[in-house]
Amino acid sequence: MTLFWIFCAAMLLLAMLFVVWPLWKKSAGGNEVLRDAANLGILRDQSSELETDLKNGLFTQEAYEQGKRELQGRLLDEVKVSEQPTIKLPRNPAKTLAMVMLVLLPLFTVAMYYQVGTPKALRPGATTNAVDNNSLITTEEGFKELEDELDSNPENAQGWYRLASSYVAMKRYSEAAKAYEQLVKQVPDDAQLWANYADVYAMANGKSLQNEQVKKFINQALDIDPDNITALALGGSSAMQGKDYVMAVTHWQKVVGLLQPGSADAQQFESGLQQARDLLAAEPGGKEKLAKLATADTTANQQSASGVEAITGTVTLSPQLTAYATPEDIVFVLARAAQGPKMPLAVLKKQVKDFPLQFSLDDSMAMQPQLKLSGFDQVVVVARVSKSGSPMAQSGDLEGLTKPVTPGVKELNIVIDSVVP
Repeated sequence: MTLFWIFCAAMLLLAMLFVVWPLWKKSAGGNEVLRDAANLGILRDQSSELETDLKNGLFTQEAYEQGKRELQGRLLDEVKVSEQPTIKLPRNPAKTLAMVMLVLLPLFTVAMYYQVGTPKALRPGATTNAVDNNSLITTEEGFKELEDELDSNPENAQGWYRLASSYVAMKRYSEAAKAYEQLVKQVPDDAQLWANYADVYAMANGKSLQNEQVKKFINQALDIDPDNITALALGGSSAMQGKDYVMAVTHWQKVVGLLQPGSADAQQFESGLQQARDLLAAEPGGKEKLAKLATADTTANQQSASGVEAITGTVTLSPQLTAYATPEDIVFVLARAAQGPKMPLAVLKKQVKDFPLQFSLDDSMAMQPQLKLSGFDQVVVVARVSKSGSPMAQSGDLEGLTKPVTPGVKELNIVIDSVVP
């Protein structure tokens, strides 16, 4: 920032030199006139004194003539051309204007910069935030700036999500919980957000999953999406803390079925699941309960394995919007639930230069294991030219979408023909 202002000051001085110097130089000529006029007045006074001294008999005629010749010589030396009997001292407007410009030019320049420039760019980290609005905040200045923006625009769901995620990364769970409280008001039908809210709320309140608010948020997430892994995991942990081993087994065995077999996460939940089963089996009638749970788990796994066929189609860009896209712009083709969570169920990433774009979306392209095309009866397919490179819609993106369709539909035609407001 200091270097920036030093550079600005140097450029401003250079500009002032071109503007002020000619005016100041012009004023120097006026000063010469003033000096000549003053000298001429002095010589006139000395000439009058000679005449007075001659009349009073202080000088002889010869001495008078000698003194007069000396004054005339000095007159020729000091004021070469001036023969006017009197000279009116001129004003000096050029010098006055130069002084005014010297003060006003810097003030006007700074004022204009703050009016039409980018003063926020002088703040440390501001450039990075401007480029990547989805990056995590790491400075108090960044938190304050985003919070001020959200105060003036509380409906900015993306801003609330960024604020909450940043606070979580800083382990400031109380502030994160407050941000999630605002976020779920803006996006009330996203199961993952409710699950995150439950997790953060628990961390902010003694890390207890027995808190009634935490249980409420977990149930809210599962009502929206029964296969949300985060909510299922938290629900199982909450049940274990409350010694409800049936519910713990129910949630955790579902989590294991949704995770990649053999993965580190799957192994961790399998370990917890086995512990819950052992505790349940030790209770009176617990083995019979375990047998029923095992049967339900097998049926669910068979239904999950069935899946659906891929959604296929073609994406083109409307001729009216070609001027608003470049060949290197990122294109996202994604499917999301027609009703329910807005999280993409399948995502394909391409570029504008790939148009006309043939696409195919299936369960293998899911962003989260618990959110797949096969889990929904109807979906909407969206094609979007992202100016920021983010799959989340932002103002200025170009977009086209379908009406609700059934997973497995073929030969869709999507025309990107609108601009996201």
